[in-house]
Amino acid sequence: MNGTLYGVGVGPGNPRLMTYLAVDTIKNCPVIAVPADGKEKAVAYKIASGIVDGIDEKECLNLSTPMTKDKAVLDAAYQAAAEAIIEKLKEGKDVACLTLGDPTIYSTYIYIHRLVKAQGYATQIINGIPSFCAVSAKLGDSLVDRSEQLHIIPSTYDIEDGLKLPGTKVLMKAASKMHLVKETLQRNELKGSMIENCGMPEEHIYHGVDEIPDQASYYSIIVVKEDHHD
Repeated sequence: MNGTLYGVGVGPGNPRLMTYLAVDTIKNCPVIAVPADGKEKAVAYKIASGIVDGIDEKECLNLSTPMTKDKAVLDAAYQAAAEAIIEKLKEGKDVACLTLGDPTIYSTYIYIHRLVKAQGYATQIINGIPSFCAVSAKLGDSLVDRSEQLHIIPSTYDIEDGLKLPGTKVLMKAASKMHLVKETLQRNELKGSMIENCGMPEEHIYHGVDEIPDQASYYSIIVVKEDHHD
């Protein structure tokens, strides 16, 4: 009998924010997979290891997923990762693929998930607390109120049009273009707060666009809220 692939969201950074289901799933899977060149480099693995007993004793698949927009390179990497996982599933082993935050939000895992599922293997997604929800909680305010809209915007692309949308804007993946993102926010006279490495030991909170450094961690999220007029 073939094993099942589980995409497990480990939450935003604090191991205690992992769900019971995520912890139990990892414990019950003999194989874990991490989208990195080694588990010691995988942030999701470090988070899980803070609360999942025995994780170091599990078989680990290192899935190389290069940081590039080259579709051909990415497709080849995803295919190789899916094939490596399928080999374990054929052996009857369940595999837990760890991902930061939630697997359904800008996650590398989902591309591998689709390939494995297309080959007829059982797959399941285990939700994690999204990083922007943890950021909002840390900032001490809601993301949206009443009839406000929420927009999640990947900052590796043009954000100008997205910032014109009504409601709260969450800017993800801003690190590589932080100077441009800050410049765009300032030009449009928008207020924003950012948390870098939310829930991790290296966490930093910035309560204004002017405070945000030009160089920031990949795990940086900016929340842009509209002014309230009650």
